[in-house]
Amino acid sequence: MKKCLLILFLFSSILAVAQNKTESYISKYSSAAIAEMEMYGIPASITLAQGILESGNGESRLAIQGNNHFGIKCHDNWNGKTIIADDDEKRECFRKYRKIAESYRDHSLFLTERERYASLFLLSPTNYKAWAKGLKEAGYATNPMYPTLLINLIEKYDLDRLDKWSAQQKK
Repeated sequence: MKKCLLILFLFSSILAVAQNKTESYISKYSSAAIAEMEMYGIPASITLAQGILESGNGESRLAIQGNNHFGIKCHDNWNGKTIIADDDEKRECFRKYRKIAESYRDHSLFLTERERYASLFLLSPTNYKAWAKGLKEAGYATNPMYPTLLINLIEKYDLDRLDKWSAQQKK
């Protein structure tokens, strides 16, 4: 019985730490996500959920060493600094930024300037479920569970409140 209680305590402690890290990430970057939504029409909930997921709450190697919170790869048109990391393949080239704010802005530009994401901007910026599914359909991520992961984060942390708040501010 004592063993079960100890295991339960350890498990709940680990969950609390992970949740606190996510909540801390949300506190730090929600204003950046809202600003990007107001400028580019990308739901703040989607931007934050992607940042949380892609950067491991800002603690991944790409996030720490490259300020890359969205896992954006170099592609042909990238002229900035780079960081090499394993992803779908070994030793892939990822964009490296001087500041995290540059990563948030580049994420917005990445989505708005590529034709394959154009259909997303026909969706309401308060329809995070359609955006999550649309990102996967457009090829943003290879993980078949990507939309579900984003939606679960948005719902667990009530991130769509940011989309609604931003939409009300525009009115």
